Amino acid sequence: MDEAARVVVVEDDPTVRQTVGAYLRANGYAVDLYGDGVSARAAIGDGRADVLIIDRMLPGISGDELCREVRATSDVPIIMLTALGQVEDRIDGLESGADDYLAKPFSLRELLLRIGALVRRARTAPAAGEIVAGVFRVDVARRRVRVRGDEVALTAREFDLLAFLLHNPDRAIGRDEILREVWGWSVGEASTVTVHVRRLREKIELDPQDPRHLHTEWGAGYLLSPQGRLR
Repeated sequence: MDEAARVVVVEDDPTVRQTVGAYLRANGYAVDLYGDGVSARAAIGDGRADVLIIDRMLPGISGDELCREVRATSDVPIIMLTALGQVEDRIDGLESGADDYLAKPFSLRELLLRIGALVRRARTAPAAGEIVAGVFRVDVARRRVRVRGDEVALTAREFDLLAFLLHNPDRAIGRDEILREVWGWSVGEASTVTVHVRRLREKIELDPQDPRHLHTEWGAGYLLSPQGRLR
């Protein structure tokens, strides 16, 4: 039997924290619960978490700051919880490095489905071989990326997004299709894709403001040109 996936929940509301913990344990997950980011740092830093669930509004250290700290050393999937309902607030959470977010109040069933999708993707045996296209060289099994010969550090979701786009070169792909194929969502917030494309562009382009490879096709979606379009 596979070892239970470990979920670290960082949530200052004790009712939400205990309810989420009990629900995830009842569904087969190993769960560690923390009420603030400072106390959670050591557990997160040991590298054994499969998914992090971080409330954005934490005492002492904000969820955004904790997320940025994690992202400096790890690509572990992160789901951000936020009581802020505006799209701009959610985008801020994604910009700090989260892979996903849920707005409070949220469905425990939906949270379970999001966690399950992240765990399955992380535990699926990667295909062997490389993707070599234009300036990109991707070691699929080791999840390593080189652009123009230089290794680029990507989060798990950024890697999946780049690999998907490289498998569909020079084709404009809508955000709904990207959400379905990369996130595994049939319904979701399109701004999630927008933020991840922006973050990916900042890492693979020499000039993100004047991209040669990852383009926005207005009204159609996003297009990756491995060879690069001429300016």
